[in-house]
Amino acid sequence: MKFRLGELFCGPGGIAWGATHADIGDPSFSIVHEWSNDYDADTCNTYRENICKSNPDSVYHADIRTFDMSKLSPIDALAFGFPCNDYSVVGEQKGMDGVYGPLYSYGVKALKLFKPQWFLAENVGGLRNANDGRAFTKILAELRAAGYKVTPHLFKFEEYGIPQARHRIIIVGIREDIKVEYKVPSPAPYKDIDNSCRRAIEVPPIPKDALNNEPTRQSATVIRRLEHIKPGENAFTADLPDDLKLNITGAQISQIYKRLDPDKPSYTVTGSGGGGTHMYHWSEPRALTNRERARLQTFPDSYKFIGSKESVRKQIGMAVPCRGAQIIFEAILKCFAGESYPSVEANINE
Repeated sequence: MKFRLGELFCGPGGIAWGATHADIGDPSFSIVHEWSNDYDADTCNTYRENICKSNPDSVYHADIRTFDMSKLSPIDALAFGFPCNDYSVVGEQKGMDGVYGPLYSYGVKALKLFKPQWFLAENVGGLRNANDGRAFTKILAELRAAGYKVTPHLFKFEEYGIPQARHRIIIVGIREDIKVEYKVPSPAPYKDIDNSCRRAIEVPPIPKDALNNEPTRQSATVIRRLEHIKPGENAFTADLPDDLKLNITGAQISQIYKRLDPDKPSYTVTGSGGGGTHMYHWSEPRALTNRERARLQTFPDSYKFIGSKESVRKQIGMAVPCRGAQIIFEAILKCFAGESYPSVEANINE
C-alpha cells in the first residue's frame, strides 16, 4: 500500500522527510508526498527543494484560512502540525482565544473532505493545559466526530535517540471503518543510542563549507558573559560579574544564554526569540550555527534551507525532528502491514 500524504502547516519538511523515509523492509508499504501547504514563502521553498523538487507545484503557499482545499488531489493520509504559538508554555498561552488556536479546525475540515485512511497531528505538550484543558478535549472530540479512532501520546523525543529534549503531543488517528489499531512505539529499542549533543554536532564533523552554517557575530560583551557560564548553566544560574548580569525582572527564562551540556541531549530548539535565545556551544563562546541546530533536529547535512539566516532559524525551530517523525510513521506502516513491534500504552489519559 502506497499512502499518498497531504500536509497542512507543512513547515520545512521534518514530518515529510520522516514520512517519505519510513521503511519497514516491505516495499509494498510506503508513504509518498502528494501535496502540502504553508503560509510562509521561505518554508514552502525549502520544502520544494528537499521533498518534491521534481513537483514544485504540489506545494501551495497560502493562508489556510482563505485557501480552497477542494481543488487538491485525493490523499490516503494527512499530517498537520498545526501552529502551536498559542499553546506553547513559552508563549502567552491564549489557547483557543489566540490567533493560532483555532487553526486545528482546518485539519478537521481536511479529514471530512478527503476521508484519508489515517492522520498524524502534532502540537506542543502545553496543548493539554490550554484553556484549563478544554481546548485539548474539544480538539480530540472533533477529530473523533470526523470519523477517527484517535490515540494521543506525549512523545519525549530524547527517549527515542534524538539528541534533543523535545516533548510533543502526537495524535494518530485511523478511520473508524478500518480494522487497524495503532500502538505507540516503545522507546526501549533506542535506550543505548548516544544522543548527546556533542555527538550530534561533532560526529561526523560539519564541513566548513556546509549549507546554512554561517556563524553568528557575537559582541564582546556576549563573549565575556559566555566565558563565565559553564556547560548546562544559563545567565541566571551562572556566577556572573555584576557588569555582565542581565537586568531582567519577572520571568527568568532558563534558556537565556544557556550553554549546552555536551554529554546530554540539547534543550529544545526554538524558532524565534531575542538576545540570549540562540542556543550556545558548550566550550566555544558563541551561538550555534543553523546547521548545528539542524543536526539537533536530525536533518541531514544535505538538507538545504532557503531564506535569510533568521528565516532559516525559525524554520528549523518549528520543525518536527526528522528521525522522530520517521519512527512514528514506521509504526503506522507496521500497523497496516500487520507487523508487531515493541509498543507502550498511550500516556495521555483524557
